[in-house]
Amino acid sequence: MSELTDLTAVRLVEGYREGEFSPVDVVRAALRRAEETQPLVNAFVRIEARSALEQAEASAGRWRHGEPQGLVDGVPVSVKDLLLLRGGPTLRGSRTIRAEGTWEEDAPSVARLREHGAVFIGRTTTPEFGWKGVTDSPLSGVTRNPYDTSRTSGGSSGGSAVAVAVGAGPLSLGTDGGGSVRIPAAFCGIFALKPTYGRVPLYPASPFGTLSHVGPMTRDAADAALMMEVISGPDPRDWSQLGAVTDGFRAGLEGGVRGLRVAYSPSLGGQVAVRSAVAAAVRRAVESLAAQGAYVEEADPDFSDPVEAFHTLWFSGAAGVARHLASSRRQLLDPGLREVCGQGARYSALDYLAAVDVRTDLGRRMGRFHSTYDLLVTPTLPVTAFEAGVEVPKGSGHRRWTGWTPFTYPFNLTQQPAATVPCGVDEEGLPVGVQIVGARHADAVVLRAAHALYEAGAGGVAPPVLD
Repeated sequence: MSELTDLTAVRLVEGYREGEFSPVDVVRAALRRAEETQPLVNAFVRIEARSALEQAEASAGRWRHGEPQGLVDGVPVSVKDLLLLRGGPTLRGSRTIRAEGTWEEDAPSVARLREHGAVFIGRTTTPEFGWKGVTDSPLSGVTRNPYDTSRTSGGSSGGSAVAVAVGAGPLSLGTDGGGSVRIPAAFCGIFALKPTYGRVPLYPASPFGTLSHVGPMTRDAADAALMMEVISGPDPRDWSQLGAVTDGFRAGLEGGVRGLRVAYSPSLGGQVAVRSAVAAAVRRAVESLAAQGAYVEEADPDFSDPVEAFHTLWFSGAAGVARHLASSRRQLLDPGLREVCGQGARYSALDYLAAVDVRTDLGRRMGRFHSTYDLLVTPTLPVTAFEAGVEVPKGSGHRRWTGWTPFTYPFNLTQQPAATVPCGVDEEGLPVGVQIVGARHADAVVLRAAHALYEAGAGGVAPPVLD
């Protein structure tokens, strides 16, 4: 029944309802894919086979009686190992965290999925504390790209992206503080959404503050809309959560893009050098939106690269992670993380406030931009997946991961919804992503445009083949 691993969550729920197959069959197939591919790609910190099968049996019983527990009852889900999942330690990719303890609490998004009957098959890999745009750590090693295992999966939600790509469950929970669901999704040929900040509650709060979002990583936009219906529910543990959504995310999914005003920025006004294969694939996706009736205009948002402000906020958060560690335990950190912790500790309060001013101005500029345009479309990344185990591509001249992710982190500063849709491959068969950015709170519009690309055949790539 390995073909079950190719099905979306929407299709699985439909199959359960019609009695075509059982959650037990589906979960067994997902677990088999996770276990078979783990030595090749290292997507998981832990695979929870026994617990997952117990959950699947309970789900199968509910479906037999016509009483599903919720919207994703029996659907296999994986969880990035930055988010609490009760029953075992959340180690955050770090050797500095002790596994002892009861670990009895779920993160809000995990709790909502559990309430809706999801089956948790395992925890996925992350770089230490999610600090960089690739996935490797001293604790769990290197996570590899399923399209070419010599290449990186991207990060920091790299394990989640790989799990979905290889068929180890159609849904995964990731986090995104500077591109961390969009980067690996683009590299691994899947869909991901960074929702408007606060739309999906987060607890405990991220050390990177209000840069960090929780979002769905899925086969396609329809699965993400389904997942958002579940995980966007309120939770009192997050003081910055947004109010409940009244219309949901699936109701208007089929509405298409006719009449939407779309700004296409191929290089943020010449600020970014984009590989030709990436640019061509993204342009074809934009042409599909135009062919479907969107008003597309080549236009650039009015901002210069805010990377220094982002570094001030990001590195300060990293320093906060390490501030309580004794010097002996600090030596256990990823050397790159240890370096940025030192840099973050040297910033002053005035440096931090100056970065907040840059962020505020960027948000104002994007608010004005979206008074003219419903959506902004860019490449998700200017490159495709590069060598695994390094922070930056060799020979790129970049010092930190932000050097090759200039399209992603600005929209963490502004807290806008942003999605990545696979839109083709380069000459080596590596996936390319197109990014769709909406105004704050316009998550449903972003999902609708992404879904339109899938419906038109302009979204999605062939799944990877692992030997």
